[in-house]
Amino acid sequence: MASVFLYHVVGDLTVGKPEMVEFYETETVESAIRAIGESTECGIPVWRKRSLVPGGGFVENSEMRQQRFVGILSSLDIVAFLAKSECLQEDKAMKIPVSQVISPNNTLLKQVDPGTRLIDALEMMKQGVRRLLVPKSVVWRGMSKRFSILYNGKWLKNSENSSSSSGLSTDSNRPATSKASSRDKFCCLSREDVIRFLIGVLGALAPLPLTSISSLGIINVNYNFIEASIPAIEATKRPPCDPSAIAVLEQTENDKQFKIIGEISASKLWKCDYLAAAWALANLYAGQFVMGVEDNMSSRSFSDFLQTSFVGGGDQNGTAT
Repeated sequence: MASVFLYHVVGDLTVGKPEMVEFYETETVESAIRAIGESTECGIPVWRKRSLVPGGGFVENSEMRQQRFVGILSSLDIVAFLAKSECLQEDKAMKIPVSQVISPNNTLLKQVDPGTRLIDALEMMKQGVRRLLVPKSVVWRGMSKRFSILYNGKWLKNSENSSSSSGLSTDSNRPATSKASSRDKFCCLSREDVIRFLIGVLGALAPLPLTSISSLGIINVNYNFIEASIPAIEATKRPPCDPSAIAVLEQTENDKQFKIIGEISASKLWKCDYLAAAWALANLYAGQFVMGVEDNMSSRSFSDFLQTSFVGGGDQNGTAT
């Protein structure tokens, strides 16, 4: 099992990943909704534009690129922004630049070498990194490369190592530093990409896949939550959390315990009707809101759910005040 984490590198996870196209902070909310809907995650990295240098020949190193990174904009961020009373006018809100919506945090992304071990990448993500920026044009030579059979879609053996497996120099154990220019190609890896990769090698992780999640100690009991009877908009006032999700709790029949009936999260709002979700977030109770989200995920649209369930529904299904 340990070999999966020790001998695979992040370059393995870039196979089949498209080249990253930077989304700039000057783009509109409307463009962000479209970009999130087309992405494979429920959030997109947001960047500042490169500074123009007279005479050209501009070379951007990793530090400069890190400074250009603004943060990650999620579907929950957009819905919460549109739910504000001053933003409920559709035409105005959709044309606002995302720089007014996103919460800047450039520590959420880190540029790494393709030869970075998977176990080191996991440790970075454990410390709060949500995206790994991996160069696609850099040539990496190193020891763990011998064990990585997926990177670039072929066996990775070079002439120096193929003749003698024991003749590795000390320098070959370290990833080569890359000099990146503004024309370099990158792909962006998320936690979801790591999960997808691990699902593909479940057999090598035995007996871990057969172990209950409770015995692994990976259940987080310190999560953000609100009660179902509280206005849904209160969820946006909770401190930022990772992942971006707020559990909605409902009292059981004996009124002594609570159960989770749903969540207000970026993943649930990923491909929803953003304007309808924003109206619901601003006007409904948390319990009503998650009912609409679940219904939207299954069959009908969020707006259809609102019309059939809450319009003229009386006090029981009325809006939050």
